[in-house]
Amino acid sequence: MKLSRSVSRLESAPAFLGDLIDTLTERGRSLLRQKVGPALPSTGTLADLGELLLSRRGEASGVALAQALVTGYAAADPGKRLEFLTALADRFGPDRRRIELAIDAARKDEAPDAFEDLHAAAEPRRQELIRRLNLAPGGTSALVRMREELLGHLSDHPGLRRVDADFGHLFSSWFNRGFLVLRRIGWTTSANILEKIIRYEAVHAIHNWDDLRNRLEPEDRRCYGFFHPQLVDEPLIFVEVALTRTIPGAIGPLLDIARSPTPASETTTAVFYSISNTQKGLGGVSFGNFLIKQVVEDLKRELPNLKIFVTLSPVPGFAAWLARERKAEAPACLDSAAQEVFATLDEPGWHEDPAKLEKLKEPLLQAAAYYFLKAKDSKGRPIDPVARFHLGNGARLERLNAFGDLSPKGLKQSHGLMVNYLYALDEIEANHEAFAENGKVAASAPVRKTLRADLPSRDLVPSP
Repeated sequence: MKLSRSVSRLESAPAFLGDLIDTLTERGRSLLRQKVGPALPSTGTLADLGELLLSRRGEASGVALAQALVTGYAAADPGKRLEFLTALADRFGPDRRRIELAIDAARKDEAPDAFEDLHAAAEPRRQELIRRLNLAPGGTSALVRMREELLGHLSDHPGLRRVDADFGHLFSSWFNRGFLVLRRIGWTTSANILEKIIRYEAVHAIHNWDDLRNRLEPEDRRCYGFFHPQLVDEPLIFVEVALTRTIPGAIGPLLDIARSPTPASETTTAVFYSISNTQKGLGGVSFGNFLIKQVVEDLKRELPNLKIFVTLSPVPGFAAWLARERKAEAPACLDSAAQEVFATLDEPGWHEDPAKLEKLKEPLLQAAAYYFLKAKDSKGRPIDPVARFHLGNGARLERLNAFGDLSPKGLKQSHGLMVNYLYALDEIEANHEAFAENGKVAASAPVRKTLRADLPSRDLVPSP
């Protein structure tokens, strides 16, 4: 009986909290009408409303003001929204006078409290404004959309980078691993979520409901997503997994609707073949590393027969990088013979000719080995963004797969190249530390051997 009452209370808690927030908001509106008049949401600018919100101390009026500002921003035209974002950068920075006073106080008194006051004074006012906007019903979702819009303006309005930094700082706390819930997404999951899986899939497009069903329903397929309590039925990131007997080198067989499913009890390998972030407004907030590691743990508990955890990953920047190398006066990794072979890539339909594929395979893999092991970006990191993600998680570059994705997208971004990153559980920590501290790339012996011997080599993490 006691258990039943406890369960009933837990089930009713969300409804109670929702009613409470609505009640507070309505009381706040009434209070605001008494204090500043019923026309508050339509007077002044959005920035003026933000100033009023920061000036208030009452919880109820604060929630009502936050909702008015969130609603007003959503209803405003793009110009007015940009005006508000610009005001966040220009009007809601740190209080200079307060900082100067705090600096003077810290110089006179080096007690810990003085430095804490200085730290508080240095915080931009917009951070507190964003925190208060988060109190509005639906505020978290509205702020994520607001930052998405802000990101689209950064190239033309570099001053907004200050605002973006504050969004990133707050979001990294609000969306940390402790607040995220891992949920398995299956064919019986609500249609609302399934529609979003189709819409947000960023690696291998889902063409229709049959295609989605093929990725979710068979016993050798899994899909998991991270959810946040404030974003109902809105996956933040999701990963699609194929359970196989061997490490695959091509995506086509995994997505083939006509394939025969493998009994899950007979599989040995979990293949992460698609990871999609869904919220552009949460760019820079890392979820993927936690997602993969937790999914590995869940799969190990469910299926002890799984021994290998590996990706089948795209190489989104390889074709563009190779094109630059081919045009360079002194390419780093291409001799005249390779240049001649790669001319084939300019011929229409080259990927449909087995003889051309065979001729291209070895030089393509050699160039790929250089791309992963030696090519760097301006910060000295591996140039490939997917590689940075998995290597940073402690995975090992296990295998290069020529022509693993001959779809139009695969041909455009990588000439069909795909790779496997292996998550060897007993090596992850060492690989991560070597990459984070020294930029060393964990690579298998076959990948290292693919790198041409006449090119200067780079220190690599030894691999079995």
